[in-house]
Amino acid sequence: MAVFTLPPEMIGFYKENIEYITAHAVDPDKRRYATEGEAPRHYIDIDHYAHGDDDPFEAMPRKWYEAVEKYSEDTLQAYGIVPWHVAIMTKRLTKAFEDEDANKILYLSADLGHYIADAHVPLHTTENYNGQLTGQKGIHGLWESRIPELTAEEYDYLVGRAIYIKSPLNAIWDAVEESHSHLDSVLYIEKQLSRKMPSDQKYAFEQRGQSTVRQYSQQFALAYYNRMGDMVESRMRKAIVMVGCLWYTAWVNAGQPDLSTLGEKLSKEEIQAKKEELEKLIEGQKIKGREHDH
Repeated sequence: MAVFTLPPEMIGFYKENIEYITAHAVDPDKRRYATEGEAPRHYIDIDHYAHGDDDPFEAMPRKWYEAVEKYSEDTLQAYGIVPWHVAIMTKRLTKAFEDEDANKILYLSADLGHYIADAHVPLHTTENYNGQLTGQKGIHGLWESRIPELTAEEYDYLVGRAIYIKSPLNAIWDAVEESHSHLDSVLYIEKQLSRKMPSDQKYAFEQRGQSTVRQYSQQFALAYYNRMGDMVESRMRKAIVMVGCLWYTAWVNAGQPDLSTLGEKLSKEEIQAKKEELEKLIEGQKIKGREHDH
């Protein structure tokens, strides 16, 4: 959907390759447990940095160097780095546009979109990411997967046009802060609903392929969704427009290259091979502080 937020100079290239971007948007999840250093890029447990009634967003410096100086890089890696990684990926996408490398543009665009979407999920901003600390285990999949599966066709995806973002780092931090502001409601509403609905109504068995799986019932999921109002749809809409904005920002920062002249793209197999080659080069590397402060 982010493709349709782009200006005419960009939309042709992205529409031509929309199937690739859609298919590869899940690649970061596939790498999550196979590539060292991948997992922390998907979240930030910001509440780890809260002490008493202190606001963790005031305690946490937004710039990487300052955050490392205050908390140490090991600590930041342990509790998630999604806002800094979104800033890095935007910078890498800018370089791909500067190089007019269609293949890097495609897979970096897909990856960047994934991390931005993660930053818009309230449960990606807490140590209690799956309700495991409050007896609500499974809530992550309920909020992020089950509800969209049942309701996404009803959403309004007309989110407007992409705009230039002067500071991608500040923009993604603002998004994380807004996501975190919904966390109490995400947990409280599920807890209240669970107390009122018997277990045999809360869960159901459904056929998935050749397997029968136990999951949240449609009745429970839809009741939860309705009690949250438009939260899930709103977070998705804001994620979509930010994806478009950061693609557009990277293109503008690269000098607005003519995407119609990029030439013939590689096959999907060749793109994947190039992507794997790049991942081998960056796997295990430490995040470079100089990349984070832009």
